[in-house]
Amino acid sequence: MKTAGLSRRSFLKAMGITLTAGSFNSRVFAAKEELPNVVLIYADDLGYGDVGCYGATAVKTPNIDKIASEGIRFTNAHSPAATCTPSRYAMLTGEYSFRKKGTGIASGNANMIIKPGRTTLPSIMQKAGYNTAVVGKWHLGLGEGKIDWNKEVKPNPNDIGFDYHFLIPATGDRVPCVYLEEGKVVGLDPKDPIKVSYRGPIDKDEPTGKSNPELLKMKWSHGHNATIVNGISRIGHMSGGKAARWVDEDMADVITEKACEYIEKHKDGRFFLYFSTHDIHVPRVPHQRFVGKTDMGPRGDAIVQLDWCTGEILKKLEKLGLKDNTMIIFTSDNGPVLDDGYKDYSVKRLGDHKPKNELRGWKATIYEGGTRVPFIVSWPEKIKAGKSDALACQIDLMASFANMTGQKLAYEDGPDSFDILDALLGKSKKGRDHLVGHSRYLSLIKGDWKYIEPDTRQWRKGKKGSKDQLYNLKEDIIEKNDLSKKRPDKLKEMREFLAKIKTNGRSRP
Repeated sequence: MKTAGLSRRSFLKAMGITLTAGSFNSRVFAAKEELPNVVLIYADDLGYGDVGCYGATAVKTPNIDKIASEGIRFTNAHSPAATCTPSRYAMLTGEYSFRKKGTGIASGNANMIIKPGRTTLPSIMQKAGYNTAVVGKWHLGLGEGKIDWNKEVKPNPNDIGFDYHFLIPATGDRVPCVYLEEGKVVGLDPKDPIKVSYRGPIDKDEPTGKSNPELLKMKWSHGHNATIVNGISRIGHMSGGKAARWVDEDMADVITEKACEYIEKHKDGRFFLYFSTHDIHVPRVPHQRFVGKTDMGPRGDAIVQLDWCTGEILKKLEKLGLKDNTMIIFTSDNGPVLDDGYKDYSVKRLGDHKPKNELRGWKATIYEGGTRVPFIVSWPEKIKAGKSDALACQIDLMASFANMTGQKLAYEDGPDSFDILDALLGKSKKGRDHLVGHSRYLSLIKGDWKYIEPDTRQWRKGKKGSKDQLYNLKEDIIEKNDLSKKRPDKLKEMREFLAKIKTNGRSRP
């Protein structure tokens, strides 16, 4: 079914979408001066139950809890996907990542996934007069063609709506293990050029985790057995750039300081800061001052470090008198994972801690544990503290902020981003009408129901694979009782609705 030529009313009818209170809200703030600064704190691999305000007791997160006590804690908010690159792509573009090839978990030397010229969340903020920055983990590719890390890497975030960037180019467990600021490797000695390969060793004499385990301070469990940097073996091979290589224990300090410097520099204007933490992604190597703060080992201690990073942002805003008129959004790119490639006692020392509470599934799974994440919105000047059960997704920030800043998205922009501004501000208990979840295959949440499509990859391999699944989340949040056989009518309705979303190429009215 093609959407070209359809009126908005016809499109809504074809999709079976009911507008909620926040959809197509024509109200914008009366004066530009009412617009807040926006700080988006995007944690990595943090689960629904990993922080205090969502039930954690084995680890203390007073700063994250403080945001929740002063804002709205969402209980039915989701990352757009169950893994990092797809979630980040969808959040910044307003498009489900399943619609675009090449949005799977990106390699450390992947090319820029979001192409220059595309309307993005930061470009929307730029148009509204905001200065924009991303500090921390990127993992959306950089440059084009074969990347030369010894020169300015372009395109980069500044080509898709950011005014400034300081990046961990991919992830902490992937080479190159260097920081990138304004397109250039920080602290690079030109006499020691960087080379990166994901096809095989660059220098046969370069030690690896597989061949030289005696050099490791953290052992790998699977996959992370190539070039050793700071006593930790990574995915991929790297040579050179010795002076520029990061020290994992200092990473949280480095990116938090950069984020605070950015806030200080732009305190007299209006800014949008996307602060993308590395914690609690592997390798989990918190600074010494956080080691032993929990009984859970590195994973628990990394959560404490993440909370400290959050606290530093809060202190900076308060010191500068910006707290009351700053919207802070705290969330995570997907659900939790324990052993993700390193022997860091994450399973052995878990104890009674429940990273995803009672939810089924983990990172990379289609169940609620894979995408239902902490999502907190605070803006002391405008938002009253409370809890919301509204269905929300990070992909909705684009349309919601467009409304907040008095802009109207072009039809082709943010095709899956819904305006849920009223829900974010606590003015409505309703969020989006429905939501597609993404792992290897897709799910659909609509009302109390969740449909999970079959794992077609298993069928292609000649295996039995999964089948259609149907759950009533209101009665069965742990997705234990599959109702697909008992409710064939609802199964058919949900299956057909998801099929329309896939073939229409968009879901935003």
